[in-house]
Amino acid sequence: MAERGQPPAKRLCCRPGFNPSKAPQRAAPAGKSYKPESLLDISARKVAEKWPFQQVEERFTRIPEPVQRRIVYWSFPRNEREICMYSSFNYSAEDGGDDESRLPFKRGIALLESGCVDNVLQVGFHLSGTVTEPATQSEPESVCNVAISFDRCKITSVTCGCGNKDIFYCAHVVALSLYRIRKPDQVKLHLPISETLFQMNRDQLQKFVQYLITVHHTEVLPTAQKLADEILSLNSEINQVHGAPDPTAGASIDDENCWHLDEEQVQEQVKLFLSQGGYHGSGKQLNLLFAKVREMLKMRDSNGARMLTLITEQFMADPRLSLWRQQGTAMTDKYRQLWDELGALWMCIVLNPHCKPEQKAGWLKQLKKWNCIDVCPWEDGNHGNELPNLTNALPQGANANQDTANRPHRTVFTRAIEACDLHWQDNHLQHIISSDLYTNYCYHGDSENSLFDSHGWPLWHEHVPTACARVDALRSHGYPREALRLAIAIVNTLRRQQQKQLEMFQAQRKEFFHKGITTITNLEGWVGHPLDPIGCLFSTLMDACRVDDESSGYSEFTETMGQLKLLEYQHLPAHKFLEDGESYLTLAVEIALIGLGQQRIMPDGLYAQEKVCRNEEQLIAKLQEIELDDMLVKIFRKQAVFLLEGGPYSGLGEIIYRESVPMHTFAKYLFTSLLPHDAELAYKIALRAMRLPVLESTAPTGDVSRPHHIASVVPNRYPRWFTLSHIESQQCELASTMLTAAKGDVVRLETVLESIQKNIHSSSHIFKLAQDAFKIATPMDSLPDITLLKVSLELGLQVMRMTLSTLNWRRREMVRWLVTCATEVGVYALDSIMQSWFTLFTPTEATSIVATTVMSHSTVVRLNLDYNQREKLASSARTLALQCAMKDPQNCALSALTLCEKDHIAFETAYQIVLDAATTGMSYTQLFTIARYMEHRGYPMRAYKLATLAMTHLNLGYNQDTHPAINDVLWACALSHSLGKNELAAIIPLVVKSVQCATVLSDILRRCTLTTPGMAHHGLHGRRNSGKLMSLDKAPLRQLLDATIGAYINTTHSRLTHISPRHYSEFIEFLSKARETFLMAHDGHIQFTQFIDNLKQIYKGKKKLMMLNSSRENSLLSCLVLML
Repeated sequence: MAERGQPPAKRLCCRPGFNPSKAPQRAAPAGKSYKPESLLDISARKVAEKWPFQQVEERFTRIPEPVQRRIVYWSFPRNEREICMYSSFNYSAEDGGDDESRLPFKRGIALLESGCVDNVLQVGFHLSGTVTEPATQSEPESVCNVAISFDRCKITSVTCGCGNKDIFYCAHVVALSLYRIRKPDQVKLHLPISETLFQMNRDQLQKFVQYLITVHHTEVLPTAQKLADEILSLNSEINQVHGAPDPTAGASIDDENCWHLDEEQVQEQVKLFLSQGGYHGSGKQLNLLFAKVREMLKMRDSNGARMLTLITEQFMADPRLSLWRQQGTAMTDKYRQLWDELGALWMCIVLNPHCKPEQKAGWLKQLKKWNCIDVCPWEDGNHGNELPNLTNALPQGANANQDTANRPHRTVFTRAIEACDLHWQDNHLQHIISSDLYTNYCYHGDSENSLFDSHGWPLWHEHVPTACARVDALRSHGYPREALRLAIAIVNTLRRQQQKQLEMFQAQRKEFFHKGITTITNLEGWVGHPLDPIGCLFSTLMDACRVDDESSGYSEFTETMGQLKLLEYQHLPAHKFLEDGESYLTLAVEIALIGLGQQRIMPDGLYAQEKVCRNEEQLIAKLQEIELDDMLVKIFRKQAVFLLEGGPYSGLGEIIYRESVPMHTFAKYLFTSLLPHDAELAYKIALRAMRLPVLESTAPTGDVSRPHHIASVVPNRYPRWFTLSHIESQQCELASTMLTAAKGDVVRLETVLESIQKNIHSSSHIFKLAQDAFKIATPMDSLPDITLLKVSLELGLQVMRMTLSTLNWRRREMVRWLVTCATEVGVYALDSIMQSWFTLFTPTEATSIVATTVMSHSTVVRLNLDYNQREKLASSARTLALQCAMKDPQNCALSALTLCEKDHIAFETAYQIVLDAATTGMSYTQLFTIARYMEHRGYPMRAYKLATLAMTHLNLGYNQDTHPAINDVLWACALSHSLGKNELAAIIPLVVKSVQCATVLSDILRRCTLTTPGMAHHGLHGRRNSGKLMSLDKAPLRQLLDATIGAYINTTHSRLTHISPRHYSEFIEFLSKARETFLMAHDGHIQFTQFIDNLKQIYKGKKKLMMLNSSRENSLLSCLVLML
């Protein structure tokens, strides 16, 4: 045996003709037989798996060459699953977007099967070969040199000429590895090179070295000369070591036995994914890395913890953590979930039932180091989790939350650190997980912490999330049977506890209700918990009843890898610890129902609350994949009764804590599941779950039936319910589901309606329910369901009452919808909402939307109304209109007049209401609008009356020549002029008083001089009209002319005070109009001249004057003096 400084030389050979893919344990097909495996092979295989070859050499002074060959032969990995694990992520069809054929493992298989692997040579513990990469459209054919070292059935290093830079092995390494596994008889195998050299004499050695240098002189010549110089130097370091290293001789005793993992690439990849901030599928890639860690743990591969350490270091070095902490902002939800998975994986690692104490100590030291870093994320997101220590029972009672502010924040690593104190040495626990026969039928203890139940089956009393973490750890580390046994013990414990709690509540029922106090028995819920205890138990039990035939061997694995298999579940009976007729499937469903129905307090913080909702929905989604049969329906009935009668222990019990997590989503699932089998029980569950006590103020003593509603956003509450909007929407969904199911059942519809009115406090959600009920009640292809229509109307009426005095941007839509719904119900419904309009609508809504729609032709046609029905509705509409006009004349008077047109008395009443309100509350705009309506309807004198009232409210300034009321003023004057001289004489003083704008006054003046007053209505007022134009020298036009001239004078002075050069032309136009107005008076020329002279006198001190617009008259040009 050659001597060495590193691992000693080893012989390696291959048994010709042996194919390890043919398992010798299997039964032989008919007509054939297999040779039994030799004792040498059995021994060599076990030694190859466990011992480094140096230990074998040191243990025995001489090892026969056949033994060496068999040990070396069995030292290469034999499980293709492990090659796959180190070469590809676990993609599935549902990931989408990833071509399965591009996965390194699948590509490696393709290269192998297409004959691309060649020159395979095994020298000792070293395998080499070439893999040809076929040419593509963009790349020419290439040949990659591949080298693999291995030890104890693990690949310890790989090298490939392709230059692969990735976490996993490339397709070429896969192809060569699978070639060795599938075709060992075709592999050329040699002894370790040190053994070959040992057999050579001096001449052979010299020839060997010289030929080697000649073939590779450019690469090895410098190294060869350097080594030769050192060997020839007696004092050189190389001569101080006995023997020489041999890379083909296998591992030494001190070498760590683990699969090759490129740590640098792991760190680089994680760093890259984190830097992408969730974009480009980085979150998915990180989740795949976590899945790879779980896969390694399941294979009991030590690289699982090693890889997770590398990942965690990069997560802790993420610069965004410091940035978020400084800015006080929360990390994204997806990123938060990655941290959750990180913490859960560390929990699994430290709970490895067979880890060494020194390993756990090393992990604990590292976890504490990370835990102390300032930026280490907290367990519940932005808030410190104030739950008790993992290994302790939860505190109960009024003092449970005292001193919470002084407790340190719990980080994502806190639970893993606490779990380091847990152990597996408990005898009872060891018996549970190690045997299916562990019972004690003679045990008669019935205390709360009994080790066995009344059947003699084992129980496991431990903080539930902690106990379930043990189950998860067992599953994660490849102990599925042990995990299943512990899971069954936990479930049986929880079922027994549920029964005990029910008995306790029934015994103390009167005391509970007499005190009127609700207490929460679970400060931390199982659904939404960081350790996901219910999800763990459910998955463990479902895995046990999954129809997934693994007897087909590994060939099926390679065929189905990357494909999504449709799994089926069956009632596979457990041979122990279950009742008659029960199975793993029924047990899984039951524990899910128990967890979902647990009464628990809503946690603090946005993320923790969102996680409660998310985990609940995820668990329900898994339950929905299971088809219910008679056995499962029996479980549903049993748990439904437990939940209804469970008192403060159940989220569906009679006593509920104000801030308990609502049961709406869960109850909806129970309702739809139970409805076909037990409708009465289904409705009991759903109706009980409708409550939302966090939105109800405390009811007076003894008044339990009438909760006091408060706003949806609970004021002055800490902690806040960040998910309240989502919770209310789920409550609405539950109610909608019941309404749909109750269609046609009058009694149930009334019950559901009462529950909605009592428990739902959001107007928008009640409106949605009303709309849903309306759609269900009015199908396109059949007659409407009148009972459900009435429910819809009743809900709509409640919405109207709730939003009557509040601001709601959908209010107008709601009112229109209610009228539509009432129309479908019938005439009496329309009449009813008009009779009680003041409790439902504002006056404006009642007149402009409700009464107008009811009185429309389309409504008459839709309802096919007879004369009496139309008159009755019209009478109600007129009464409504007058009441609204009295209450809000400003906004309802015009609508009231319109609605009352066909009834003389009502119309007169409405008109009088307008007159009464005109002097006090109505604006000139409203009065002008009504006045124009009156004229349009043929009441010019009433229009004139309203116009004069409007003028008293108007005040038009000198510079408001674009005021929107100008058209109304001109219209009012034109109306007065058309009625006659007296009417015009009466309105002009009002115009003069209300209007100071010169251009408006001059426009009115000119219009009054163009035609004779009263000519437009000579049929009515001809006796008052003389047929002559009115004189400007007499009243009333003289008053108007004077006012107009005065307005021009005042406006001119005002404009000159602030004039600038860019306004000169505009001002000249203004003076031109002024002159035209001045000249309408008999002495206008003189007045205008005096006016200009006054301007010159006032502005004579100006330094520079200029004459503008030389085309105008000299008299004007001489007076247009402006300053620059």
